[in-house]
Amino acid sequence: MRILIFGLLLLMASACKLTLPGVDQVEFADPVITPITPGLIDEASGIVDSRSQPGNLWVQEDSGNPAELTLLGHDGKLKGRISVPRFLNIDWEELANGPGPQDGVNYLYIGDIGNNDGNRGVVQIYRLPEPTSLQTPITQVDRFNFRYPDGPRDAEAMFVDPATKDIYIISKREPNNTRLYRLRYPQNRDETATAEALGEMPSFGQGLPAYVTGAAISSDGSELIVRTYSNLFYWKRKDGQSIADALQKGTSRTIPYRLEPQGEAVCFNKDGRGYFTLSERSTATSVNLYYYPKK
Repeated sequence: MRILIFGLLLLMASACKLTLPGVDQVEFADPVITPITPGLIDEASGIVDSRSQPGNLWVQEDSGNPAELTLLGHDGKLKGRISVPRFLNIDWEELANGPGPQDGVNYLYIGDIGNNDGNRGVVQIYRLPEPTSLQTPITQVDRFNFRYPDGPRDAEAMFVDPATKDIYIISKREPNNTRLYRLRYPQNRDETATAEALGEMPSFGQGLPAYVTGAAISSDGSELIVRTYSNLFYWKRKDGQSIADALQKGTSRTIPYRLEPQGEAVCFNKDGRGYFTLSERSTATSVNLYYYPKK
């Protein structure tokens, strides 16, 4: 089914380019393309730019892979992997970073939020301090169990507001009424929470089956990206504007994107000077790491 959908996207994306009017003057250049050796990272579902080990990206792979994080250099070279203890990779679909309970510490948030069959009534997010070394085992991991107020959802897009520490999730399999949810800070490790429904997002499909597969927020919270298999949508958030208002009432536009085999992972550079994308390999012979710098 995924291959059929992606084939349709390839045909339709080549026939038309979606362009929404923008309200900002930020422009991005053509990408720097870095090949990834086949077999190194074939099922990338989430990436973030490392704060503790600059020049590298943390990458997670989805279901069927070990519960671990991969450190990938901006040059496309594997630096190593580190295990996330005690918990399984049921369907890891997103990776985010942001603040947490300890001031001055950057945290990684792993979204075990995939639900292809719609049979997971409760899903998980894991939070851990970003590792400062691949040689130091991860010992502290918080698990947040939650459900949706309107029934199970499949999701692959998640980010953390750096101002409030709230976690946001965007549903995937509703191309004409994509939904936005929030888990307010502080998230509780001792109970199964019910996410707050914030309403529907604008249609990303414009008639296409454009499932949402990833999202990212800049480190200062002023820029947002939501990706589908065929496009990247960009918002410039106003001062004092809530996440919901920015995404639901703000004006978005498409930004540069080289069509990828099964594109899911996206993140901003830690300094906000550009953004990275990475794809699952799917049936392709190989994938590339793309970096789109600001002009």
